Amino acid sequence: MHQDRIAYRVAAVQACPVLPMNKAASLEKVCDLLRDAAHEGAKLVVFPETFVPMFPNFSQDLSRAHEWQDQLTELVLNSIEADGEELKQVARLAADLDVHVVLGFNERVSPYVCKLYNSQAFIDNRGNILGVRRKLVPSNREKALWTAGDGYDIQVHRTSLGMIGGLICYENLQPIIKYAHMVQGQQVHCASWPGWPEFQNGRTNRHVIDASARQYALEGQCFVIISSIYIPREAVPAGYMEDASWDFFGGSGVVDPAGEYIAGPVYDREAIVYGEVDLTRIITRKALLDVCGKDQRWDIFKLHIVRERTAPFVDCFGAPAFPPAAGSEAHGETTADDN
Repeated sequence: MHQDRIAYRVAAVQACPVLPMNKAASLEKVCDLLRDAAHEGAKLVVFPETFVPMFPNFSQDLSRAHEWQDQLTELVLNSIEADGEELKQVARLAADLDVHVVLGFNERVSPYVCKLYNSQAFIDNRGNILGVRRKLVPSNREKALWTAGDGYDIQVHRTSLGMIGGLICYENLQPIIKYAHMVQGQQVHCASWPGWPEFQNGRTNRHVIDASARQYALEGQCFVIISSIYIPREAVPAGYMEDASWDFFGGSGVVDPAGEYIAGPVYDREAIVYGEVDLTRIITRKALLDVCGKDQRWDIFKLHIVRERTAPFVDCFGAPAFPPAAGSEAHGETTADDN
């Protein structure tokens, strides 16, 4: 074994949030799942998109506007802040269990009472919140719920487990956003998905999660951990968001740098999917193709990342009116050849 080898077990959580939505109960389930994964030897545990309190699977039928407004109000009241006590609770448990955690959640932002982001928290095994990144481009109807993120938190985190980053749902199909993470030397990619229902017209997104994860691993020569929500219809209380589509199928797994599954994909059941990550396999794969090294032309193609936090106004010194979330650091601007 090479003295610099870094190998460890990872866990992709495929689970159902507590319904009807309840942030306290879903956070308790997060903690229980973390304990289970740590007991099985996992050192990195990844959760699905907006697992706390849930993926907002409700209708936006304007002919029933009062219903949509009530459901959005319920979502806001059950969302959490990046520097709030709820996330700190998860961080303390991560330290106690000696695990790294990536958690998808609906993020409230003070002092704006109805401003929501679709966010991922990156927490290390010492209980440090390394950063909270916000989905850059909410898709389709999501634009009516979530505010778009910005370039401030396009960051891959240096940890004892390697360079870890992540994207949410259809961000995993965005070439520039993907490359912005790969070019920072990403070794482990955490892909958080909602799981989606099977639609009555026969359309399915099972192949989307599968194809995007394998392609990301091949393009970035990295490991990909897919964590997706699973919701069986029997978990949904009778009459709850009755016009929504349910039966979220999951699709969680772990993919190696050659685009092959180490574990999974798992469908149609609640599970924690475990896989073994060995970072030396990235070196072997990059011998064939290295998009961040010998096989890239930074003299021709340069990626400019504007790492600034957007705000509705700035103070007289030009700084954002409200400081970034706790655990984030000032980044400035970078180009691909700065990394």
